[in-house]
Amino acid sequence: MAAGDPLARLRALCLALPEAHEVVAWGEPTFRVRDRMFCTYAAADNHHGAGRPAAWIKATPANQALMVADAPDRYFVPPYVGKSGWVGVWLDRRPRWRDVGGLLEDAYRRTAPKKLLAALDRPA
Repeated sequence: MAAGDPLARLRALCLALPEAHEVVAWGEPTFRVRDRMFCTYAAADNHHGAGRPAAWIKATPANQALMVADAPDRYFVPPYVGKSGWVGVWLDRRPRWRDVGGLLEDAYRRTAPKKLLAALDRPA
């Protein structure tokens, strides 16, 4: 994985979650569990990325509002899914990958069936 490749880093974090898989939709990689999306990538050169690479991650409207208000240089309300609470995370300019990983795990927990959550909570 190249240090400067945010998609490779995002992909590794997403696919480390139980039964997570990647599906290309709308011209971009999306990450799903049991075909339910919890994250999508927006490339910088695609109109979804607005000139910067980003991830759109499933969240609650309350968490989205808190993150965007607290750090608008890192988080934003993405088009299309933002009205449902999803949060956009800019992946350029040194993202906090630990925070991104936490957001992805939260999104996965909001999406995955209970049996898979039990697998996630089992000690390694």
